[in-house]
Amino acid sequence: MVSPAIKRNADHLTTPSSESKKPKGGSITAFFGVPKPKPSSANGTGSTPAAAGSSSRSSTFDKEKWVQSLTPEQKELLQLEIDTLHESWLAHLKDEVVTTEFLNLKRFLKKEKENKVKVFPPEEDVYSWSRHTPLHTVKAVILGQDPYHNDNQAHGLCFSVRPPTRAPPSLVNIYKGIKKNYPDFVAPPNNGGLLTPWAERGVLMLNTCLTVRAHQANSHAGKGWERFTQKAIDLVARVRSNGVVFLAWGKPAGQRVAKVNKSKHCVLQSVHPSPLSAHGGFFDNGHFKKCNDWLAERYGEDGIIDWSLTPVSKAAVPPPAPSSTSSTGANKENTAPLTDALNASNVDQKDQTGRETTATKEAVEDEFDDEDALEALVEAEKKEILEEVGENTKKVA
Repeated sequence: MVSPAIKRNADHLTTPSSESKKPKGGSITAFFGVPKPKPSSANGTGSTPAAAGSSSRSSTFDKEKWVQSLTPEQKELLQLEIDTLHESWLAHLKDEVVTTEFLNLKRFLKKEKENKVKVFPPEEDVYSWSRHTPLHTVKAVILGQDPYHNDNQAHGLCFSVRPPTRAPPSLVNIYKGIKKNYPDFVAPPNNGGLLTPWAERGVLMLNTCLTVRAHQANSHAGKGWERFTQKAIDLVARVRSNGVVFLAWGKPAGQRVAKVNKSKHCVLQSVHPSPLSAHGGFFDNGHFKKCNDWLAERYGEDGIIDWSLTPVSKAAVPPPAPSSTSSTGANKENTAPLTDALNASNVDQKDQTGRETTATKEAVEDEFDDEDALEALVEAEKKEILEEVGENTKKVA
């Protein structure tokens, strides 16, 4: 039986009852267990509460007829959208992709390809967000900015990276935020950063720009993606009429949801999880629990998000956090979280006492190109780890 204390965990982080409500009879398995299968109708619009409010336009969309209506140039330019943009999204965005602005964006991308410019993510992953999270399944939206611009990182979901790439600093801080809301949360092994389980549970993870030149941050900004992804955000707000949760971290993301109807949807805003800003309020924003509280109030317990990313145990419950009060094996219990913190912070650890601990630039340069900002980040991370080492050393002693 789940302890009532676990159920009440982080209740102080939730918004007032008018904005969120604690799920009744909730259990830890509801948050971390395997999501219940969602029955779907033949047309794919679904019949669960989370699917309610979706337009039926995708069920009447004749994709083949639409493709036949395109000019030869349009067909050539839009082949990626035809082949890889999920039909639930294409049915609503078909008029947008034939606009002059979007076709000019596709002409730009075509030139990049002809000039053999390396672009991330791989072509087949540009619209992976649409396939992992069809429009009628969206429960929550996490907004990002630019795709990761180094090798073996971007794959079409904001903040997410494929194995064996380690979780970037912002994602590590996202894990810390979830852990603060749900202490039983266990970060993926080997510092993993693959977030497709969230996408498949209804979390749309959408970047502002969907492509970028290799090793050149923001290189495709201002080319047309911003308008297209804003249309996608507006589409969610309009079509998912029973309401979804928008998680907007940082000022740019906040601007993207400025026109969202807050009486219909839940909009949660805070600073970005980047190590350069996370300590300004991200860890204490309570967004992950607030998101679930709002969804539970709107749709019931079946509507909440399972934030877990680790293989589910037989009991469908992550192992309990080690106790600092145990007299047996105290050294192990107190230093294990420290080791995890060091690894999760992408810090090279020579000595657990911290005397020779150094932060690696490689772990963060994927997100920060400014050298001064990078140096400041390295020093801040180093100070944080040393302080944490000191606290744990005192506990062990």
